[in-house]
Amino acid sequence: MLELKDILAKNLLELRKAAALTQMELAEKLNYSDKSVSKWEHGDAVPDIEVLAGIAAFYGVTVDWLITEHKDVSPPLPEEKKERHLRGNKLIITLLAMSAVWIVSTIIYVQLLILADINYWCVFVWSVPASCVVLTVFNAIWGKRRFSAICVSVLVWSLIAGLYLQLLKYNVWTVFFIGIPLQISVILWSRLKRGK
Repeated sequence: MLELKDILAKNLLELRKAAALTQMELAEKLNYSDKSVSKWEHGDAVPDIEVLAGIAAFYGVTVDWLITEHKDVSPPLPEEKKERHLRGNKLIITLLAMSAVWIVSTIIYVQLLILADINYWCVFVWSVPASCVVLTVFNAIWGKRRFSAICVSVLVWSLIAGLYLQLLKYNVWTVFFIGIPLQISVILWSRLKRGK
């Protein structure tokens, strides 16, 4: 069984490493010298209780957590690091959902090409608005409203472009006029004030 100062030293070292801080950076944040931090992490000295409480608050743990031995338990992540992980995971989930749209489009294109000898390249054009729908939905769940307006704008214009390309032989370029009032509506919608 480790002594209390050794347990504290080990936990302080692991927390600092988990936060990706150097001893100097941590010392600056705590208003102490890097030599003090080094002594704490080597078990040569123990910070007083007020400093210990400040360190616990900084890392988002309790003083009890700092002085308790943890076997096979990684230190908790600091809040900003948790937030970065969460944002990264949200982005990956959104991109996976969008890639599913393109995978389905590719499967449809290949099947039509192989089975019916039809080169239906427009399936990729229609993938753009489908991707915008996915992006808009995920952005509505955990994104920013301003970005939703951009997604909806791209959705509107890509739908019109898809319609135009689908009817290319009829040369119905006037279909783009539909986008003007729709774009104005998107801009006005994005300017609505939300109540708290």
